[in-house]
Amino acid sequence: MTRQPERIAVVGFGPVAARLVDELLPAAGEGLIRLTVIGAETEAAYNRVLVADVGVGRTTAEAISLADESGLRRQGTVVRLGRTVRRIDRPRRQLLLDDGSIEAYDRLVLATGARPVVPTLTGLNPDPSALHLLPPGVTALRDLGDAARLRSVVAARGEVIVLGGGILGIEAALAAADEGAAVTVVHHGPRPLGRSIDTGGGAVLARALRGRGIRLVSDARSSGIRFRNQPGGRHRFDALVLDDGSELPADLLLLSCGVRPRTALAEGCGLAVDAGIVVNHRLEADVESRVFAIGDCAQVNCGQDNCPECGPGSGAPLGLLGPGWRQAEFLAGRLLAAAAAGGTTAGGKPQGAGLLPPGTEPGGPDRLPAERPPVILLKARGVDMAAAGDVGAELWDDDVPDEPGTDPRHVSQWADPEHGRYAKMVTRGGVLEGLVCVGMPRTAAELVLLFERGAELPADRTAMFRLDAIEELPASAGPADPDSTLCRCTGATLGSVEDAIADGCATTDEVSACTRAGTGCGGCKSRIRELIEAHRGLEAAPAG
Repeated sequence: MTRQPERIAVVGFGPVAARLVDELLPAAGEGLIRLTVIGAETEAAYNRVLVADVGVGRTTAEAISLADESGLRRQGTVVRLGRTVRRIDRPRRQLLLDDGSIEAYDRLVLATGARPVVPTLTGLNPDPSALHLLPPGVTALRDLGDAARLRSVVAARGEVIVLGGGILGIEAALAAADEGAAVTVVHHGPRPLGRSIDTGGGAVLARALRGRGIRLVSDARSSGIRFRNQPGGRHRFDALVLDDGSELPADLLLLSCGVRPRTALAEGCGLAVDAGIVVNHRLEADVESRVFAIGDCAQVNCGQDNCPECGPGSGAPLGLLGPGWRQAEFLAGRLLAAAAAGGTTAGGKPQGAGLLPPGTEPGGPDRLPAERPPVILLKARGVDMAAAGDVGAELWDDDVPDEPGTDPRHVSQWADPEHGRYAKMVTRGGVLEGLVCVGMPRTAAELVLLFERGAELPADRTAMFRLDAIEELPASAGPADPDSTLCRCTGATLGSVEDAIADGCATTDEVSACTRAGTGCGGCKSRIRELIEAHRGLEAAPAG
């Protein structure tokens, strides 16, 4: 009986799917698997995190590309771009596409991502599946088409309203303002980033944004949009209308109101759906280990009462690139193990055991490692902000332990609003439970490192606050740990980047190609440049 390669279909072709395909590509090129990728966009995968940079002209679509369609085809991958899946037939293991064609699979990976939230405003179509019906002058910053619409306004130095005070909206606002646009940010609550930052940090950040020329409209609720008529009976966005009746005119309304996982396809074929497509710690969405989900559409929750990681609502998609990439790499190992263990017969019947039993995959874990608590970083020219964990505690709060036998929480805080600096540490037993840092990049970097490691802070907390008050770190700080994480998106370590530079990588692009550092949000590129310059200085230093 002739053995056929395992048929793996990937639905969705965003950055997380691109990482999965990248990991599977060698096996596809050798004919060990038959890989099919189906993407709704006509472009191959690109880094959505950097779409705003395309929109303001700082980079190009080519520069943020993550996949080469022709290269994938040359290595035996079937690529179906501009196509969507209408229905999943799980009993027959088939996908029905919008053009009427059928794709068969043995293993199916749903990487359908998330869609922008369209608020219910008078004049907007709130249908989440009909973003293309947004009126001219209104866009969500999610794809290259959105970037082109933003680019036309920024290039003309027009007026942009960003609706939403989250991290992506603030980053887009800063980038557009830097490139000459007049920007207004409209958001609920008294401060931007209200869900991630405390009162003091929010006040300092708001002052920094205003200092960059951004107008903030806080505690605002929008009710609709006003149009202006154009030749031919067409209409275009003209102003955002607030609940109090006031109007904010602009050339472009940029929606940054969050995202929701795309789960309709999974729900339609009977898979469990909650905040996302529910998968267990092996990323399986079904009991047969045939369907998986990764990235912004996946909710990791095994549903077991005795699982320390899973509770009601746990495992909701984080909307961050790094966790999605780690899921892709983990799942690729399992899929390759399945293909090596069994494959299928010529008649499409499963041969062998399929996925290896938990714990028996060669070279890989049987369970997705638990994700560390997310760290929110604001990546903008001249405005630095980091926040993580529970930052709700305030100075002089009652420090009685929450439960008998536990340590009380303590808060250390530094504020210098005149110079745009603020830092706050919430600790329990000397270990960080939460942090906020604005305008203090060195302090932020050290606090984030300690938070992610769960390491104890120095007894003298003021040592942390002084890091940004000096030109060079004191010698007592010691050498940096080469095993420390430099790129949080990819997990690339400081040592791997230093080794790449020592081996001849002379630019950030060369380092990224060698180590993957800097290929995610881009927040570590400045650190990579510093390491390159430091290496050049050592090479230029006279011997002796």
